[in-house]
Amino acid sequence: MSAAGGSRTLYAAPRERGHRPSPHPLRNKAMRALWGAVHLLLFRPSPKFMHAWRRLLLRLFGARMGPGSIVHPSVRIWAPWNLEMGPNACLSPDVDCYAVDRITLGANAVVSRYAFLCAATHDPDLPDMPLVGAPITIGAEAWVAADVFIGPGVVVGEGAVVGARASVFGDVPAWTVAVGNPARPLRMRRRSGIADRPRGG
Repeated sequence: MSAAGGSRTLYAAPRERGHRPSPHPLRNKAMRALWGAVHLLLFRPSPKFMHAWRRLLLRLFGARMGPGSIVHPSVRIWAPWNLEMGPNACLSPDVDCYAVDRITLGANAVVSRYAFLCAATHDPDLPDMPLVGAPITIGAEAWVAADVFIGPGVVVGEGAVVGARASVFGDVPAWTVAVGNPARPLRMRRRSGIADRPRGG
């Protein structure tokens, strides 16, 4: 079964005696176990300023990291090979990237503290509620403020702002300020000085 909007079912086997097998193949589980060890021993303890070191570790696990991109040491990334960050994009401290599917940040995009980027859900209309992944895209120059939840399949448009503690279940149009639960557009964002900001690292 494939869900709409670019999502994909990762597990659809029947449940037997209350047991639900993992939806992930052995290679995926092995890579995540290896990444967990690297995260614990080499990524998480690294000093805050060692952004290049953390970019290197993430690239070794398949992440696409643009020049000058920043991932703080307390960031949690479920599967680095599903992460793509443009130039100068930033994942702030304690961000949680549940990257079951692809998570993409455009150039200069910022995700603030404690935000949760959730690229998977469960299909409640099937008896075994299979895991369904769907990509998240955060456009260039966008800002996801503190403690925001971004759901699977969401596109936060270029230059958009999502206010603190919002929950986003649908797309946010470009250059819009959205707030609330569920998040709704509040007003358009003024672009003064943003378009001329230098790009790249």
